[in-house]
Amino acid sequence: MAFTETERNPLNSLEQWEDDLLVRYPEPEHKAKEEYRNYENPGRDTVREFYRLNHTYQTYDFVQQKRAEFLKFDKKEIPVWGAMEFLNTLVDDSDPDIELDQLQHLLQTAEAIRADGHPDWFVLTGFLHDMGKVLCLFGEPQWAVVGDTFPVGCAHSDRIVYPEFFAANPDSNNKDFNTKYGIYEPNCGLKNVTMSWGHDEYLYHITKDHLPEPALYMIRYHSFYAQHRENAYDHLMDAHDHEMFKWVNKFNPYDLYSKSPVTPVVSELKPYYEDLIAKYLPATIRL
Repeated sequence: MAFTETERNPLNSLEQWEDDLLVRYPEPEHKAKEEYRNYENPGRDTVREFYRLNHTYQTYDFVQQKRAEFLKFDKKEIPVWGAMEFLNTLVDDSDPDIELDQLQHLLQTAEAIRADGHPDWFVLTGFLHDMGKVLCLFGEPQWAVVGDTFPVGCAHSDRIVYPEFFAANPDSNNKDFNTKYGIYEPNCGLKNVTMSWGHDEYLYHITKDHLPEPALYMIRYHSFYAQHRENAYDHLMDAHDHEMFKWVNKFNPYDLYSKSPVTPVVSELKPYYEDLIAKYLPATIRL
């Protein structure tokens, strides 16, 4: 399917989606969540267009196509730190508040987790969790890299952001996909559920043989806001999912609220993170 450049990149940067999450799910002392529904705000037009495209094209068949294309891992073989430096070539000129690159943002998240005394694999997860955004560097549309994730193959919850845009998604008119359970069984467990495609799912498959299970839940579901903030898919989750989502909930505040204008000194932190990477991951990974 051919897309125009505007359709491929409706946001000024990937961080515009993350900044929008802060409006939707603010810290308690910040403005109320209800203000998020101000659809007349011109500053939100690009975000609305991003979600329109995401909700229109993230179909079950699209996800299967992307899994077949990218889970071959035939794009690059590279050390993890090299992958992070590769991610750093994803330039962000749009954030007016903080001028930090991708690597510095991830180090801020990881250092906030480390400062709170969490296990080292949790710290590593904070450092790695957005590495899957390298998909953009392989020419993928923004809406197939970031954005709230959700199950495909069943009805779209009205608690997903901008649910009205799913009306244009072909799966909404597919009798196999548009019921509450769709192709799934009640409380079948998320391991049996196909999620929309993006950096979360991609990185999960890169790391699934190497990190502890709570870390893998954090990576795979950290953008699944319809569940960990809205509890919209309890009917698909099993008891084990609910136990593991305690870790997703622990991770989420670090993902959203650790942004700071203080610049991490990469050269000072690199030895610690290279040792941590070596403890859990192979010398090179395939992208």
